[in-house]
Amino acid sequence: MHLEVITRKPKKENGSTPLLFVHGGWHGAWCWEPFQSYFAEQGYVSHALSLRGHGNSEGRERLRWLRTVDFVADVVETVTRLPETPVLIGHCAGSYVIQKYLERYTAPAAVHMAPVPLSGSSKMFLRLGLRHPWQMVKNNLTLSPYALIETPSLARDALFSADMPDETFNRHFAKLQQESYLFGWETLLAPPRLKGKDLPPMLLLGALNDRFFSRVEIEKTARAYRAEADFFPDMAHDMMLEKDWMKVAERIVKWLRENKL
Repeated sequence: MHLEVITRKPKKENGSTPLLFVHGGWHGAWCWEPFQSYFAEQGYVSHALSLRGHGNSEGRERLRWLRTVDFVADVVETVTRLPETPVLIGHCAGSYVIQKYLERYTAPAAVHMAPVPLSGSSKMFLRLGLRHPWQMVKNNLTLSPYALIETPSLARDALFSADMPDETFNRHFAKLQQESYLFGWETLLAPPRLKGKDLPPMLLLGALNDRFFSRVEIEKTARAYRAEADFFPDMAHDMMLEKDWMKVAERIVKWLRENKL
């Protein structure tokens, strides 16, 4: 299966550990472009994966029924093909995939942005259902998670800050896509099982205006993983695309260097 992997290399490598970015729901490798440019400037080689059915990867025709095991297999395949095992950086559902990956495999370190918490996504779906009940019903009746972000107003409400310029928002909205219905249920019913395992260094990052996951949920997950947690005010769910995305990237670089990665 062809998997889209976008690689960015710095003009001069500094021996840092390479990075592998894993996107969240409705996104693809495209969402990491600002991060990849920034990390290249910092001397990091980075790779952004489009999970099967997303971006320019194969599998779009089967997307609705793809499962976590499929997406974990994509990460396994990508890591295996790289010359060096990368630090894993995931956003939202991408963080969930990384957590499920770490149930069986290892990594030098992992960074989780707006992560699906240790308790799973049940509270997230409850929040969305209370905020947009008809869209949640439509999601289940049509087996179409895209229903949750199918209009500009819904997408902006769920993913972005209200003050994002229209031109920027429209550019991102045009790239959002359908998502796996079955995978969504798995994030709810099969939460990560990492508690008590021998884990690599982890950093959890949250956005205080995130409508998906709360600070309390992320802090509880960080404590369970014995990981650091940090939060960004005036920022919504799509932390890698918000106007202050560079603050998030700078925090990750600082943490990577503190851990000699």
